Parts: sequence; structure tokens; C-alpha cells
Amino acid sequence: MEQSYHVKPLKKKGMFRVSVPGSKSITNRALMLAALSDETCTLEGVLFSEDSRAFLSCLENLGFQLQIEENDKRVTICGTGGKIPNPQAKIHVQSAGTAARFLTVMLAFAGGDYEIHSSEQMAKRPMEPLLSILEQGGAEIDYHGEKGHFPFTLHAHGMKLTEVKIDTSVSSQFASALLMAATLLPDGLTIHMEGSRTAGAYIRMTLAMMEQFGLSVRSQGENRYHVTGGQRFGKTRYQVEPDVSGAAYFYSMAPLLGVDVLVQGVHERSLQGDIQYVGLLKELGCVLEDTGDGLIVRGAGVAHYAGLHVNMRDFSDQTMTMAALAIYADSVTEIVGVGHIRKQESDRIAAIVNELNRMDIHCEELPGDEGIRIYPGTPKPALVKTYCDHRMAMAFTLIGLRTEGIVIDDPSCCKKTFENYFEVLEELY
Repeated sequence: MEQSYHVKPLKKKGMFRVSVPGSKSITNRALMLAALSDETCTLEGVLFSEDSRAFLSCLENLGFQLQIEENDKRVTICGTGGKIPNPQAKIHVQSAGTAARFLTVMLAFAGGDYEIHSSEQMAKRPMEPLLSILEQGGAEIDYHGEKGHFPFTLHAHGMKLTEVKIDTSVSSQFASALLMAATLLPDGLTIHMEGSRTAGAYIRMTLAMMEQFGLSVRSQGENRYHVTGGQRFGKTRYQVEPDVSGAAYFYSMAPLLGVDVLVQGVHERSLQGDIQYVGLLKELGCVLEDTGDGLIVRGAGVAHYAGLHVNMRDFSDQTMTMAALAIYADSVTEIVGVGHIRKQESDRIAAIVNELNRMDIHCEELPGDEGIRIYPGTPKPALVKTYCDHRMAMAFTLIGLRTEGIVIDDPSCCKKTFENYFEVLEELY
């Protein structure tokens, strides 16, 4: 792909039908659960992107038997009942947060000696709360650089953990990793969640998928769960949902351009938290219609919409998307509850403010590091920096669909989760 993408205004009206890849969050959870299970499981609708390929590459280096059929979006994995086939492996999680958090806990609980590397970007992201728990349980971690960060060598032999507390504020992936791997510990694990996202969408997704795979989790009161050790579980086939996060960019065209959008296979009952974002489009005047082919968001006839005051803590990946729509609202938009996105692929709050200001749109951080305020305006032509962040690239492309002169820098960063995003977009013209 070229080093920049010149967005062309999209002036067509009517119904757009779109297909998006599988969910990254569901794909990587399914890969981990299938690998730990007692069955040979075929995953259908698998996402193939930089993040999921990183996860698959790690599983291959760990010795798992995989049959990968990328053209058919299918992976078959032979579960090993919690045993790591190669317990002295070297793996590279690249920039995949799910692979980084999930596999580190899985390997510690299963036991062995592992050298784990990551990209420079992932090496800057938070890991210390999780690694501290593992060290308290008896794991030895030799850091090759900064303490609490990749790269490191993990030595785990006979972990002694029965109960842990984990703060979900920085990343709910910490809790998900502990939940899915807990059955590897002989006595199981009781997990007490603290912080701002104890009942967040990603934790609910993890619990639902564990149940789908036959892995029992017992609630012990508010934000406290127990997973019994040594469970036998598994499925022979699992269907991965289409990615609602990717679908959201196309659904956003409904109020933005006054069109109707159907994303195939997406439904309101989705496991994914970003389905809540689609509900916000209803507040902007759109009509939702769930059909057999997929959810339709009807924006034809939406000429104006008011700005919102919205807490997006539970679906914060769409903060940039809502920021793009906020430019064209009739009043101010405030997005709160998203302070944690500063520590994701980029400092997403700073990135939003910087790039909207570059377009001469007044945007400011809210006091307390928790959100942003966006004032409506007419964006000026600009080269949008993406900060190696796929969601900045995809979300800010929306602005160029309505306004001339928007250019996306480094569009190839979308390979992290949606590598043909711009090809799908081009098909709409």
C-alpha cells in the first residue's frame, strides 16, 4: 500500500452492503481456549491480520498442531488439555495485546521456560500488574530491558496461586487472561477484579466464550470469580462473529452521509461490546433493523444530529469514530470514561486532539484525564497522522468521506486488524 491514502468524498446514496473480517477479540480468545481444550476444534470465520497471525505464529512455535486455511478463514487446532508441546520455546507477540497478555499467563500457569519478545510498540504498553502477580506466584522473570515490560524470559515451575486481585482500569485483558488460564492451576484460581472495568464488555465476552467452550466459572459475589482447576472442556467447531469494531466505521456513514448500511452477519445480540456504539447511532437519528443478512443502520433522511455527552468506557475503541462524527454535529460532543485509551496503540486522546486541531477543529481534553470535548466546525484539508494506530486511520478516514482534502498517513497500519479496509471502502464508490 502507498504511504498515504487520499480520501475521496463519497456522494452515492442508497444502501451499502459491506462484509468485514472476523472479530480479533473473539478470534484470539477462541485460539487460546481451543489450544487449552481436550478437543480438536475447527474455528470458522477467523480473522487473519497482523494480530491474529502473531497469535498463530506463537502457537506454532509452542508446538501446537495447526491447520491454517486462510482463504477459507478457517483454522483447525488440536487441543492438548493444558499441556504446552514445546515448554522451552521462544515466541514473539509482535504488537498484539491479546497475544501478549493471554499467552504470558497461559505459559506461566502451564509451566516451562519461555523467551518472549514483542514489538517496540508493545514493549511500551502496560504489563507490570500481570507480571507482578506471576512473580508473586513463584514465576521467575528475567527482564532483557525495562522491568515490567517486554522482552523477558519466563521461568515457571509449580505456580502457587489460589487467589489474586487484578485492577481492570488499565487493561481488562489482564483479567481475561487469568480467567481463561486459571483451570491450568491444580487448585484452580479465585479472581477478584477491581477498578473501573470489572463488568466491562471484554470480560463479559471472555466469560461467555468460556461457557461456550464448556469451561465452568463460578461467581462468588460482585466482581469475584472462581475457576476450578483441571477441567476437561472443548468444542469441535466454533463460529467467530464478524468484527463489530470494523463494522462501526461503515455504520457511521449512515448519519454522516445520510445513507443506509448493512454489514453482513452482524446482529444486535453480538458478544462484542462495540455493538453499544451502534446504539449511539440511533440517538443521532438512525433507525436500526436486524435482518437475517445482518443489522441495517438506516441514516437516509438524517440531515442533522445533535452532539452527545456519552460515557464510552465500555466501547472505547470507537472513541475516535465518535470524534469524527462530532465534527458535523449541531452542538458540542463530550466523550468521557476513556482515560485508559492513553495507554493503547497510541495515546489516543492526544492523537484525537492533535489531529482535529490540525484540521482547525476546536477539540480539548477534559479535566481529570478522562475524556475530550469536541466543538462542531468545518474541517480544513490536512494530512492525518495515524501514530501507527489502526483505529486512528480507519476512524479519521470518515472525515474525508464528507470533506475534501483529507489524506491518511501510513494507511498500512490497518493491517493490525483489518488489512483490506481501504479495499472494502473503495468498493463503495
